[in-house]
Amino acid sequence: MHREFKRFHPSEAGASVVEILMVVVVILILSSVAIPYMWNYKKLYKSEDQALRMMDLMREAAQTALTERKTVRYEIDLTDNSVLLIDESFNAPKGQQIKKIPLESTRDVRVDVIPNGISKPNPPNYTDATFATDNVGHMIGATTITGHNVWACRFKSDGSVVNSAGTPLSANLYVWPPQSSGSLIPRNTGEIRAITMFGGTGAVRYWKYYGSAFTAYQ
Repeated sequence: MHREFKRFHPSEAGASVVEILMVVVVILILSSVAIPYMWNYKKLYKSEDQALRMMDLMREAAQTALTERKTVRYEIDLTDNSVLLIDESFNAPKGQQIKKIPLESTRDVRVDVIPNGISKPNPPNYTDATFATDNVGHMIGATTITGHNVWACRFKSDGSVVNSAGTPLSANLYVWPPQSSGSLIPRNTGEIRAITMFGGTGAVRYWKYYGSAFTAYQ
């Protein structure tokens, strides 16, 4: 039997090794440009992302307090580097932890103090949040957590926000990237964010630092 062989033209034989290598080289070049850009972009907006997550949890605390007719404690825990929601209707006065979100590393984002050379939003000119040792504590299951360095406020069922004594609490919180771990100098003033909270109604406002002052954003 006569056997026929078909000879393929090079253009019909699929991609050559050289062509595959060229594609790989192009992908590597694009990756070397895109990956650092994406990393720097994420780093630039860490303070903004964190501020928005903190505000979302404030609003969740307010909504839970209103709809479930209970007091919900909102707590920034520097020792655990996290933000907590604590239901104070359980195991009073300690309360039961119901939610926890982690914060960015403190070498990337600080929330405990206003940076050097920056003036607070004015108006409203509220008092800056002050962190202190937690002598009340909270429960995680049957375990008591206490002695952490925290700032806390309590969202009430009537819409107000109060301190541990039941007094309406208005406050400023700052979210910003330090030059280095523990530094009070911001890496970039354009990345500084602030949150103001009015104790009378629980209203929360978001601020961005532009040039030499904070501007209300929402």
